[in-house]
Amino acid sequence: MSAVTMEATTILPILKKKLAFLSGGKDRRSGLILNIPLSSDQTSMEELSATLDYLLSIPSEKCKARGFTVIVDGRKSQWNTVKTVVLMLQNVIPPEVSLVCVVKPDEFWDKKVTHFCFWKEKDRLGFEVILVSANKLTRYIEPCQLTDDFGGSLDYDHSDWLNKRLVFEKFTKESTSLLDELSIINDADKSSSMDKDKSADCALLPSFDPETVLQTGHELLSELQQRRFNGSEGGGGGQGGPAWCPMEEELLAQPQVMKLLDSLREQYTRYQELCRQRNKRTQLDEIHAKVMQVVTWLQGPGSELLKTQQTIGDSIRSAQALQQKHEEIESQHSEWFAVYVELNQQIAALLSTGEEEEVAELKALQQQLSDVCYRQAAQLESRQNVLQAAQGFHSTTQELSQQLDGLLGMLCADVAPADGAAIQQNLKLLEEKLQTVEAGLTSLRQKGALLLEQMCGQPSWPLEETESPTTEQQDGVQHIQSVMEDMQLRKQRCEDMVDVRRLKMLQMVQLFKCEEDALQAVEWLSELLDALLKTHVRLGDDSQETRTMLDKHRKFVDVAQSTYDYGRQLLQATVVLCQSLRCTTRSSGDTLPRLNRVWKQFSVSAEERQQRLELALNFHTAAERVLQQERVEAESLDEVDSLGKTLLDRLTMPVIFPDGSEQFFGSPTDTTAAAEGVRERLLLVEERRLQLQEARLHNDGDEREEEVLNGQDARLDVIGEELSEKEDQDEEEEDVGQQEEDLERATQDC
Repeated sequence: MSAVTMEATTILPILKKKLAFLSGGKDRRSGLILNIPLSSDQTSMEELSATLDYLLSIPSEKCKARGFTVIVDGRKSQWNTVKTVVLMLQNVIPPEVSLVCVVKPDEFWDKKVTHFCFWKEKDRLGFEVILVSANKLTRYIEPCQLTDDFGGSLDYDHSDWLNKRLVFEKFTKESTSLLDELSIINDADKSSSMDKDKSADCALLPSFDPETVLQTGHELLSELQQRRFNGSEGGGGGQGGPAWCPMEEELLAQPQVMKLLDSLREQYTRYQELCRQRNKRTQLDEIHAKVMQVVTWLQGPGSELLKTQQTIGDSIRSAQALQQKHEEIESQHSEWFAVYVELNQQIAALLSTGEEEEVAELKALQQQLSDVCYRQAAQLESRQNVLQAAQGFHSTTQELSQQLDGLLGMLCADVAPADGAAIQQNLKLLEEKLQTVEAGLTSLRQKGALLLEQMCGQPSWPLEETESPTTEQQDGVQHIQSVMEDMQLRKQRCEDMVDVRRLKMLQMVQLFKCEEDALQAVEWLSELLDALLKTHVRLGDDSQETRTMLDKHRKFVDVAQSTYDYGRQLLQATVVLCQSLRCTTRSSGDTLPRLNRVWKQFSVSAEERQQRLELALNFHTAAERVLQQERVEAESLDEVDSLGKTLLDRLTMPVIFPDGSEQFFGSPTDTTAAAEGVRERLLLVEERRLQLQEARLHNDGDEREEEVLNGQDARLDVIGEELSEKEDQDEEEEDVGQQEEDLERATQDC
């Protein structure tokens, strides 16, 4: 295809006037039909010539060789104008024009003159000119190749043709220019890749967007494949004529577009690969720069920040301040670690698509970055562990110091408990505090050992920067050891004081225990005395029972004696403990006098009880002997009678204590019951006496029977009167005892 010498944009206003156009129709020789519609206005020959030059530059040389059929529509124009146009055609396209059909108006021109004139000029013009009316034009051209202006069926839209022509020329121009630019860029990059020391111009960009140009070409190609370039339908002709496809064969627009698209895609693919390589190289350079930036900061300012933070503080407050400073350093490192993570992701993405040389470079960068970041992270973590261990150590030290102060304060305070339970509670609290201190010291040793381990186990810096332990680290180790030794000494002093206090408190517990037990002994002795006086009243109904009761009484007295001796020993122990504790203000108080008083009362009462039981035993023994013997002397009967009366008199007598107070055994009822048993035994003895007297009287004779009976009656009357008087006396004693008990209860209430 011949090169396009003119562009539609340069004569766009002229082309819009539609002075001439290629309708797409063809004559019977397959020559293109060129339409020149003349108007009633004066036609500019220069504009018409320019239009014809542009239109005739479109077909290929092969198409031009088949000639043109020119239809000059003079129906609206003057003959002179038509003649001028026909003559001008020989200057524009003399070799290509094979036939010029001048469409004349009906009965307007002189046919003979006009025909003769063109016939005469045929050899000079080089083409045949015929005058024909519009309805006779189909003799030379098929109706399907004529537009509707001449009664044909060929559709033609000049605006649509012009728009598509503009698109075609724009695409052709832009694609051609873009191909040249892409070729230059690709060739330049190839040269620069061969010369590695010479960097390519990464700023070299094409003038047009390849994607846009390709899209325009594809849209244009789609239009060409669906319709003719000039806007007519691509299918059959009218009046049974053959189907024509002039744009595919003569104008060659579709192959040209396809060829341009193929070339453009090829160059654009190379350009995309070039850009991808450039972008990858640029990305590699950026990654390398960022990696070196991260490495430089971590090995420089970051490491210096960590090296200046080596102390552990001397208190919890200073350790917290160091922790806050470390958190600030961690915050600065976090920003660089975030960059590391981002770079690592970018490197990982490039590793999956990179070439062997690039992969090796990326892996080296990744390894260098990872080594530095992990080493710095290990230093940060180690420092964090040291600070946490230091805070735990200082916190435990502070707590242990407070516990020791509390324990020392408790040991220095005077001990003045009210009773043994309070001392036990105080001693328990003291032991708990000591256990707490021991647990605190154990925890301090553990945390101190952990802190020393953390400090000694910190990761070392690179070999070229390795240094001996800093002064701050040495001071920290000495401080830890000094604190643990000081706490151990304080704890040992407190333990010694606790041992002394424990011994003193145990002695006080023993003192209170002895006092309590002494009081308990007094209570027990009082209870024994009370039981002796209130329940030990019976004297037994015979000698066997009385003897048994006498044995039990002796055992009862032995129990009381043991209780008294136990109380005495406890009180003696309290005196010794008071002397040991230097409790000059504390003594047994009234416990010893009470003990002695109760014991004396018990001794008197027990002696009285024993005498009564012995007297009762003698009485029952004598009575049983008199009652069991067949022959009894009067002296034996009198002895039994005397013992019984003595025993009855003894029952009515109170026990007189050393302080002059008196106390009866049991209640009057109990005394009466005991006396009743004695009287019953006396009656049996008296009956025995009467029996003996009756027997004697029987032997002496009846003369003395009446005397004996009278004497017996008199004796029975005396015994009855005595029993009556004894009952009255017992009732009076019971009333007196009740009054004394009421008085004593009232006194106690007061």
